[in-house]
Amino acid sequence: SCKPRHQPPATMEVRSSSVQVEVHAPICAAAAEMLTPDALRFVGFLCHKFEDRRRALLAARASRSMEFDSGGQPHFITHDGRLADSRREPQSHYDSPTWKCAPVPADLQDRRVEITGPVDRKMVINGLNSGANVYMADFEDSTSPTWSNLTEGQRNLRDAVRGTITYTNPKNGKVYAPKKDGDTAVLFVRPRGWHLDESHVTVNGKVASGALFDFGLYFYHNVHNLIRKGTGPYFYIPKLEGYLEARLWNDVFVAAQHYLGVPLGTIRATVLLETITAAFEMEEILYELKDHSLGLNCGRWDYLFSYIKKFKTHHDKIAPDRSHLTMTTPLMEAYVKRLIYVCHKRGTFAMGGMSAAIPVKNDPAANAAKMREIEEDKRREVLAGHDGTWVAHPALVQVARRVFDEHMRTPNQIESNPGLVGANVTESDLLRLPDIPKGDAITSAGLRKGVAIVLAYTEAWLRGVGCIPLNGAMEDAATAEISRAQIWQWKFHGIHTQDDGMPITAQRIAELVHEETTKKCPHGAKDTGKWRLAGRLVEDMLTKNKLDDFLTTVCYPHILTTVYEGAIIPDDEVQARL
Repeated sequence: SCKPRHQPPATMEVRSSSVQVEVHAPICAAAAEMLTPDALRFVGFLCHKFEDRRRALLAARASRSMEFDSGGQPHFITHDGRLADSRREPQSHYDSPTWKCAPVPADLQDRRVEITGPVDRKMVINGLNSGANVYMADFEDSTSPTWSNLTEGQRNLRDAVRGTITYTNPKNGKVYAPKKDGDTAVLFVRPRGWHLDESHVTVNGKVASGALFDFGLYFYHNVHNLIRKGTGPYFYIPKLEGYLEARLWNDVFVAAQHYLGVPLGTIRATVLLETITAAFEMEEILYELKDHSLGLNCGRWDYLFSYIKKFKTHHDKIAPDRSHLTMTTPLMEAYVKRLIYVCHKRGTFAMGGMSAAIPVKNDPAANAAKMREIEEDKRREVLAGHDGTWVAHPALVQVARRVFDEHMRTPNQIESNPGLVGANVTESDLLRLPDIPKGDAITSAGLRKGVAIVLAYTEAWLRGVGCIPLNGAMEDAATAEISRAQIWQWKFHGIHTQDDGMPITAQRIAELVHEETTKKCPHGAKDTGKWRLAGRLVEDMLTKNKLDDFLTTVCYPHILTTVYEGAIIPDDEVQARL
């Protein structure tokens, strides 16, 4: 076995003239294979070169958040470069009508159905075999970044690129492998966002960036094999809050391509437009990445979370129950229209987002209703002008494909649907919440359901599971964050639930957390999961005076480990050290 022996975990160290990389984690088989000296030097090079800029951009985020807490709002960047929030930069190049994003690669002309999921071995194979055009392997919202998930995930993706990936179910012996006819989805990878660290690794004594760790290892190990296969290193970039953060990614791409001697433009990336601030800088974001861009994607759930978080103190922007925050609400319709217009104007993809609904087992009537809900969501997207959509479950691939095949007879709509209605979207359109009848907007049932969702997801994340089916929907970090942020906002403003007139207080929330935790882990019973720890963390997050930026950053210290807990697949007897 390659699990650590009864000895202190090894620390891997790589030095060069200006960079020292240390790995403060067990050197299991996957780590031994993926964290080679040369791969670590590359990650160290990226972190050393770009860490100061990353930290500066995170500080700028915090500064802008303080402005929003004081009543500020985002604004479009004006044509003379002036901004209401005091940033300054000449802007004539952004507005030029002539520039376009880089041409679409041959293997990505048609992206009508994309499926997403974590990087575990079975999921990667199922995603590639799903019948979707693209499989996005996710190191971010649907993966809990335990050391085992990260290192094994990198090995799984390397094997997928090589075409050698297989998995045998230990319970029934069933073997999973990519289709032999080669008709598999194109692989994309989503690294973590700029805000997340990789605390198992330090570069020159500083904790490494999770984004650069994920990107760097995947790019280093796979770029040349991907090129030989006629495809490329394709990425989804999450959580950007503005064009300067996009510029940093572009500079990372340029440096990485120079380092490994591949042509500029080999890397291609779609940006998930999932923050309210980025919605005011769509065109600028595309411009910064134009030589590497594959467009924008409507990251709808994180977008709603960002809206609530940024305007948490604004009394005129109090979000109703999550069930009312759909894609037909005014702010979401405006966001979609503007994204399609900007992307098609610049010759690139405007991708639709994820319906969280998933198939319902053992209830045909409920399942049929879910399928109708998903079909309607996808029909709305394709008729709006989107070039493709996301699904969360393999059973939904054909559902989405039928809708797009019916209404999109070309590989995409970049040239055929300019989305001109989006040219007229105003700042106020992007900020307008729905009008919900009094009595229905914020309810005791919605409050309890929100608490239960945050608790269940937090418990799963602490166990190393990044996405869970719950109440007929796939919950990942983004969907759980909506519930967390809005419950905190309701408490902050002293809102009363409208069905019973009761105030939403810290005490009421704490009691609900306790009740839901006790349902899962009764007093005196053994905690077979992480329910009690999750209950303590969730109570603190929902009742404290300051809203935490991210659930994942609160929970992250609790999954750091010096004991390797993950199963090794395959168990290949690789010596657990370099």
